[in-house]
Amino acid sequence: MAIDSATSLAKLNLIAPVLTASGCAAAGKELDQFFDITKIGGIVTKSIMLEARSGRPTPRMAETPSGMLNSIGLQGPGIDSFIEKDLAWLHERGVTTIVSIAGNNIEEFGRLASKLRDHPAVAAIEINISCPNVANRGLVFACNTESAADVVSVVRRNVSPGMPLLAKLSPDVTDIVEIAQSVKAAGADGVSVINTLLGMVIDQKTLRPVLGGRTGGLSGPAIRPVALRCVFQIHAAMPSFPILGMGGIRNGKDALEFIAAGASAISVGTATFGDPSAPMRIQNELLQDIENHGFESVSDVIGVAHKGDN
Repeated sequence: MAIDSATSLAKLNLIAPVLTASGCAAAGKELDQFFDITKIGGIVTKSIMLEARSGRPTPRMAETPSGMLNSIGLQGPGIDSFIEKDLAWLHERGVTTIVSIAGNNIEEFGRLASKLRDHPAVAAIEINISCPNVANRGLVFACNTESAADVVSVVRRNVSPGMPLLAKLSPDVTDIVEIAQSVKAAGADGVSVINTLLGMVIDQKTLRPVLGGRTGGLSGPAIRPVALRCVFQIHAAMPSFPILGMGGIRNGKDALEFIAAGASAISVGTATFGDPSAPMRIQNELLQDIENHGFESVSDVIGVAHKGDN
């Protein structure tokens, strides 16, 4: 049986259900030496800001049980350099590209969006309103319904009407469904769920925080049950609202759980550090697992974990 690997995500038609996760593979060029990046669903770029940014102090990474903490702090070249170099390369390579953007304030999100408006290489925009590893916790717009909606609204006003928008949500909230509903009302076409969780590691010898920025974003298999719960809750409350699921996905079976919980597609991030070919491998495993369960397409599996629920 040939599996139909196509899926739809926030008005975006994808050839396959696996994408990279923002922040784990820059703009995808490094991964292209390990597998053909045009054969997966797409590349979600590292979050780009308006101006070049040096990021947080070192050390920036620390291993944790079944995961890792990162405290990069949105280091990057700035939007103009990104468009000239990275986005141009992605366009030439023919990659389905979702550009992740992050701003110091709501105005910057609008300016970033306007610079990407009508750019032929941009298939969609992921609005990173939830990065936990920045120095100013006030930048985590996703922790408040009003600020989350305000950011999405200004981005929507500054892009073409048909541009698909995904709001990236934080699990560090009381009610993630409430946040999802607010960004939908503000003009988001879907959500990316979840960003990393805020965490910390203490050095056993010095009894001081290991990371130079003290706190960082926890990713990897340790967060998968949390991510899966968030996807399930949002789909249960908003079954027609597209979800890009992510959080500790290491293999096809992990990915299948996210699709069954309600994700239309999934992103692979931390797994690429140990296995740069992980997105392609996981995609192949996922499609095989879908076939093994007797389904004929990815779309047939979306939300099946909810069947029988009232």
